[in-house]
Amino acid sequence: MKVQLAAPRGFCAGVERAIEIVERALTLYGPPVYVRKEIVHNLHVVEDLRRRGAIFVNDLSEVPAKSVTIFSAHGVSPAVRADADARELKVIDATCPLVTKVHLEALRYAEEGATILLIGHKGHEEVEGTMGEAPDRMRLVTSVEDAEALELPAGTKIGVLTQTTLSVDDTKAILEAIQRRFPDASTPRKDDICYATQNRQAAVKALAPESDLVLVIGAENSSNSQRLKEVALARGTPAHLVSDASRLDPAWFVGVRRVTVTAGASAPEHLVQELLEKLRLLGADTVSEFVHVEEHVRFPLPPEVI
Repeated sequence: MKVQLAAPRGFCAGVERAIEIVERALTLYGPPVYVRKEIVHNLHVVEDLRRRGAIFVNDLSEVPAKSVTIFSAHGVSPAVRADADARELKVIDATCPLVTKVHLEALRYAEEGATILLIGHKGHEEVEGTMGEAPDRMRLVTSVEDAEALELPAGTKIGVLTQTTLSVDDTKAILEAIQRRFPDASTPRKDDICYATQNRQAAVKALAPESDLVLVIGAENSSNSQRLKEVALARGTPAHLVSDASRLDPAWFVGVRRVTVTAGASAPEHLVQELLEKLRLLGADTVSEFVHVEEHVRFPLPPEVI
């Protein structure tokens, strides 16, 4: 059995930045440091930081007043920021800069009086944060069917935004549906879907057709990891999303000669290497890396941890 290792894979610049922010905060301020929600969607990362003194909470009401508190990479709404101010929390914002860009676009559309259509997944933390920027002007569009069902008064000014971790192909179909219904709608540039999401999906698109199986390392609640699995399945290749090597099922490999391995943007590289070791035990005799594109993106840290 031969293994093709997709590159790029794993941590993106936004995830690396968010994790480094928590690590530096623990060093500078000492534990405990509070983190609203999972800093990134990966339990292995969360558990490692928890062992080092980070306390993860679902709501700011769980945080003692004036405590050091970090917002996750997925972003928060203005209501959450106001709550933090009221509790006098020392906030360090780990929101991915690409998510912040979408928030700023939402504010610009709102100031222009536009109805904002946000393409995304209901309940995702990034979507909740973005919609909080202009809740009275924003509508969530989750599918082509949603786009086709939209009813807006004639002459409505429309601005379109997207969640950063969506499937490039699915988003394209929804955008096309919106444009058919509302030709004058202002649509986002393609880079609303983040560079890392696009690069990882492109690598899978290239490798899946020549593979018998695609394995994606990532968490179930990781949107970009789920989309990687869907990209492979859309090309007719069996695919599984696994949190780590322990989740592999030997039955998946019966008759399989070529396996592609990739990892979502919040999955650490050590999980990839552990999975490769398990694949060797299952009969993998060759591991080769396919590099779709090299990434050199790095985002600056906030002043509170410099």
